[in-house]
Amino acid sequence: MPALPQTMRHVDLSAPGGPEAMKIVEGPVPQPKAGEVLVKVAAAGVNRPDVAQRQGTYPPPPGASPILGLEVAGEIVGLGDGVSGFSVGDKVAGLANGGGYAEYCVVPAGQALPWPKGYDAVKAAAVPETFFTVWANVFDMAGLKAGEKFLVHGGTSGIGTTAIQLAKAFGAEVYTTAGSGEKCLACVQLGAKRAINYKTEDFLAVIKDEAASVDVILDMIGGAYFDKNIGALSKDGRLAIIALLGGAVAEKANLGAIMMKRLRVMGSTLRPRTADEKRAIRDSLLEKVWPKLDAGEVAPVIHAVLPLDQVAEAHRMMEESGHIGKIVLTL
Repeated sequence: MPALPQTMRHVDLSAPGGPEAMKIVEGPVPQPKAGEVLVKVAAAGVNRPDVAQRQGTYPPPPGASPILGLEVAGEIVGLGDGVSGFSVGDKVAGLANGGGYAEYCVVPAGQALPWPKGYDAVKAAAVPETFFTVWANVFDMAGLKAGEKFLVHGGTSGIGTTAIQLAKAFGAEVYTTAGSGEKCLACVQLGAKRAINYKTEDFLAVIKDEAASVDVILDMIGGAYFDKNIGALSKDGRLAIIALLGGAVAEKANLGAIMMKRLRVMGSTLRPRTADEKRAIRDSLLEKVWPKLDAGEVAPVIHAVLPLDQVAEAHRMMEESGHIGKIVLTL
């Protein structure tokens, strides 16, 4: 294996701001610490937390790389002490703690996975963030089971397209919201029984009319949808909140319904979880979800692929919310 370079190209954010605040610069290649692998990045996924970090509202946790980017795919070119199960030359997709928008990125070995069968770097890079998030929240935390009814808001986001497919693949009846007729059609094609256009329909009224209620809701909106989410849940229903695009404060909430229906309201973010927690999610994905990816039963939906130099355009695309599926950068 040829010696690694000392420097690499990466996206630099000197201060929070708009997409134009990101610049491509040269910097040192990171070195893998104990339990980490060094990946030569071929592709990196773009995610909402990247946008929030760029805007200054979601700082990286202590010890994480300040470079944006939480998921990568590429080839292992270095191993930290104590790493087992991986070798230099392995093709992996990884959930990084930061540093993904770069030619090289360190990834904890417990957050790395082999590329699914037949995948290239772009498809592999589109998997980790959304699959870790959906599995941890919908299946581990909210306990979605076969035969239950499931509602995911924002069905054409990376999270939404993943949640629709996984819920359907594991036997749930899927409902979703989206913001246009085109997006609703895409959700139905992915496996949703009903996609509700939130700009022209009241999702609570549609759920009551067509499903009566749902057992699990995956919500990225937060405050603005809280009361309607409570209204849409069945007895013993579970609400998992993972983002606050509609605000952190619920102006109105029927707490009596939470008691009467024995509801569980829960929330989480992925990035601050411990390495052991992320490894446990990784192990569940390998056991239960990777066979479905290998078989083509579920797959990431990719909206756009852009070179790293166009990272600002990728962020603008994410913020405009016209995308259906994932936005991926290539190196």
